[in-house]
Amino acid sequence: MANQPVALITGGSRGLGLALTRALAERGWHVVIDGRDAARLADAAAAGQVVAVAGDVTDPAHRRELVDTATSLARLDLVIANASELGPSPLPALADVSLDAVRAVYETNVIAPLALAQLVLPTLRASGGTLITISSDAAVEAYPRWGVYGPSKAALDLLAAVLGAEEPAVRVYAVDPGDMRTEMHQRAFPDEDISDRPLPEQVVPAILRLIETRPAGGRYCATDAAGSTDLLGPADVADPAGSAGPAGPTGSAGPVAVAGDRPVGEAAGRPLVGLVTAEEVR
Repeated sequence: MANQPVALITGGSRGLGLALTRALAERGWHVVIDGRDAARLADAAAAGQVVAVAGDVTDPAHRRELVDTATSLARLDLVIANASELGPSPLPALADVSLDAVRAVYETNVIAPLALAQLVLPTLRASGGTLITISSDAAVEAYPRWGVYGPSKAALDLLAAVLGAEEPAVRVYAVDPGDMRTEMHQRAFPDEDISDRPLPEQVVPAILRLIETRPAGGRYCATDAAGSTDLLGPADVADPAGSAGPAGPTGSAGPVAVAGDRPVGEAAGRPLVGLVTAEEVR
């Protein structure tokens, strides 16, 4: 048990969280997951060495139970803050959105990941572990009607960047998995057919490469405009001049400059995500 790597993934019962849970379990990891749907969690826990802890990540008592469960497994190597709240669907304009809805989104997307990080940092420091936050290109592009979710992910991105600067013993990444065929993405576009979006399982290999190779901390994009799962990172930075406009918001972590028609570039003057055109990665 002591030699078996341990991961904690919030929102592990569906979408990208479930895909990552299954992939890590298949590779011999012990995975602790949470989610609000106990039935779905039970199904996810059938994927091998997976421990499910039902609850809401915004609940302090649940977070404490989740971390205690993970650390009871003798070590903790990886934490993925994946659980997210989209907000109202259809997405409202800022002029019309309920402030209670805004608070709920920030509680899940910003406060809960920070609170979780505070609990796991002592263990991650000791193990030289990895912390990954999942955000969205809506964090850096002004998409109409994404004014609640997007800014919450912008806050999460900066939180991850500051944590990375403050915690040299821990690798901290913000990851944009790109558009995916998930329930959350469908809620964002309730009248659209999203069957052309890649499944979360198609994005997982790029994130696994990040976990396995542990490059410099920062913001990474798991997909390019053509849907490739090449991992774009700090070493890939190029001049964004003349690049096309964004294709639209994704379900996760976000960049600034543009690769092909997806923004993936630099924030606060420091290149955090590589820039590669769609043609270069085909």
